[in-house]
Amino acid sequence: MAEISASLVKELREMTGLGMMECKKALAEAGGDLKKAEELLRIKSGAKAGKAAGRIAAEGVIGAYLSPDAKLGALVELNCETDFVAKNEDFLAFANAVAKLVAGAQPADPAALGALSLDGTTVEQRRQALVQKIGENISIRRFARIQAAVRLAQYLHGTRIGVLVELDGPEEVGKDLAMHIAFAKPQYLSKTDVPADVVARERDIATARARDSGKPPEIVARMVEGGVNKFLGEITLLGQPFVKDDKLSVEKLLALRKARLLGYRFLVVGEGITKATTDFAAEVAAIVR
Repeated sequence: MAEISASLVKELREMTGLGMMECKKALAEAGGDLKKAEELLRIKSGAKAGKAAGRIAAEGVIGAYLSPDAKLGALVELNCETDFVAKNEDFLAFANAVAKLVAGAQPADPAALGALSLDGTTVEQRRQALVQKIGENISIRRFARIQAAVRLAQYLHGTRIGVLVELDGPEEVGKDLAMHIAFAKPQYLSKTDVPADVVARERDIATARARDSGKPPEIVARMVEGGVNKFLGEITLLGQPFVKDDKLSVEKLLALRKARLLGYRFLVVGEGITKATTDFAAEVAAIVR
């Protein structure tokens, strides 16, 4: 049996990002052949990743990148199973590295992103190695990218919300707007962007409420319009009260500061993912039976 030196284990760890004992075992299995040991770990990490893939990953971080000239930016949602792993340095570094890659390579979707080269291997191979090292399901769920004609503002609320805003106007307005979006999470930019069926459903709800009031028809009509307009103001960025001054709508703020919003994107960790619920008491009862 070939002797496995500490320097060889260290080299394999640097190549794969996996633990010392896993690297040592792979080298022993491969008879000290570094390349063969790397292949073995990739095969094993792929198998482990496959087993973990069925588990719900609703925690995670938003990886972010903003170019030095603030004209190119990207956000990536990297998911895991627990908030403990979301604080892992390797996990965070991978998220930010992938965001930088998204900015430069413009992949069409997560599958195309997985095939891209990252530090001598592919993004997918790096993801599988991270699954092997950490032991949780890890997935690149989605990403957003903006190439700005003027300038981008970026805001990160911790590691769970990321915002990019493209603005033609004062830099501080872009930063304030990005912070507002992280807080208010608008579903649409303006009233004209809200789908007709969404408006119709809200109008039906407002009508039912107004009729129950027992008011005259003309009052009911005004109540319905008022309710619909309030709803549209709450879900559209331009209609929302500005977070730093609720007497101003975002639209009025932009006009006041002579700024023009050109685009924005934001990602929130776990948004739309249904988390598994567990009955702790039932689990304990099942164990003690």
